[in-house]
Amino acid sequence: MPDSSSPRLDHCHHPLVRDLAWLLEAPDLVSMPWPGRPAPATLGFGDPACLAAWLDDLEAYPDLLEARIGDALSGRMGLYHERLWQFLLAEAPGTELLAHNLRIHRDKQTLGELDLLYRHTGEAEVIHLEVAIKYYLGLVEGPGETDDQARWIGPGGADSLAGKREHLHRRQLRLSELPEAREVIQALRLADAVGADRPLAIRRQVAIPGVLFYPWHADLPRPRDAGAHHLRGIWLAWSSWRDFRDGLAAGTRGAWLNKPHWLALPRAEALLPLRALEARLAQHFLQPAAPVQVVLWHGDAGWQRVFVVADDWPRQIPLPPFGRQPEGPEPAGVVP
Repeated sequence: MPDSSSPRLDHCHHPLVRDLAWLLEAPDLVSMPWPGRPAPATLGFGDPACLAAWLDDLEAYPDLLEARIGDALSGRMGLYHERLWQFLLAEAPGTELLAHNLRIHRDKQTLGELDLLYRHTGEAEVIHLEVAIKYYLGLVEGPGETDDQARWIGPGGADSLAGKREHLHRRQLRLSELPEAREVIQALRLADAVGADRPLAIRRQVAIPGVLFYPWHADLPRPRDAGAHHLRGIWLAWSSWRDFRDGLAAGTRGAWLNKPHWLALPRAEALLPLRALEARLAQHFLQPAAPVQVVLWHGDAGWQRVFVVADDWPRQIPLPPFGRQPEGPEPAGVVP
């Protein structure tokens, strides 16, 4: 499905609050054999009016949110996304954040890091949540079959949907199975005494929102296990821009999307005339340049995300993951 505006987003002006509101609504890119993200009702927002009031309060008093995001505005996209989840789980009425970026060690070796540990307010069960936000462009020619996840690669060409999915499934989500992780998590429970007298139960979840960009004027099926309602965009080479532009409705406006604000679409007042956006793109592609994400809007056509890439893109294609085995039984989500 394409991005669209919503009453909730239309009501928000602060960029951090808008991105947080987007995160609450965005579907996941792929289905995985793990329970999905916490739903708004689970977070304590079963009543839409409650969520609207909570976002209104953040608009009026954003200091706590701004402090949590901190230097992530100038860092990696993934770090910004993680900080939004940290704030959400810590401040939503239905959840308590227990820990984030929790490193697990064996002797002096770091085995990995748990993104988020939380629980429902007043409950003993610990939930391990791994999060990733990804923007992948589909290749008409590439590794595997046409629906292979390895054909969907990041704009920088450094990773793929297949690689990220395997890393989450085979490594990140299984870290909390390790005895070393259970020992650390049990210590957290003992520290605040909630549920310390009960056997440790850990439920695992994954959240992987983002956008899949399909090639313009080329047929490519959605990748295997793509979420039924995943967000869609298109991508095209700079040399195809004029042909693409000539097919747009008169009066189309647009905006250049700057990291890390690739989540919520901009408000209408931030949009530029198409001619101004094109002039900036032309300047950008005068020399070898990185892909650029823009968004276009027209009253009849609605919103459309577009990645514009250099004519020699991609300069590299990440190798598909090796050693992939049959899935076997689906994880139960709970470690007894």
